[in-house]
Amino acid sequence: QVRLVESGGGLVQAGGSLNLSCAASGRTFSDFTMGWFRQVPGKGRDFLATISWSGSRRYYANSVKGRFTISRDNAKNTTLLQMNSLKPEDTAVYYCAASSQLQPRADAGWYNYWGQGTQVTVSS
Repeated sequence: QVRLVESGGGLVQAGGSLNLSCAASGRTFSDFTMGWFRQVPGKGRDFLATISWSGSRRYYANSVKGRFTISRDNAKNTTLLQMNSLKPEDTAVYYCAASSQLQPRADAGWYNYWGQGTQVTVSS
């Protein structure tokens, strides 16, 4: 079992930045591919970014490429999502997720474990 806890969400003005953090516990963190998703009410979870266990492979959704950066620190059991140039349409609940599969993928079904989410609100 893996427990994931997100933090760092909040209210920010358009054009601003936020850094989300996801702390993992329960199993060896470097065994897992990590991902970030977001969800708005009434819609499914949208893929944002994923990173392989070593950090050597990173993939992004087109909607956030160039604005968001995913990283991980296996020594600290943490994955981060740095978000810059935020837009009102980035408003959502943000989730981190862990997959026991080695290949990073954008499919939410690929991920075994999920955090409880953290709210990000971008005002115009």
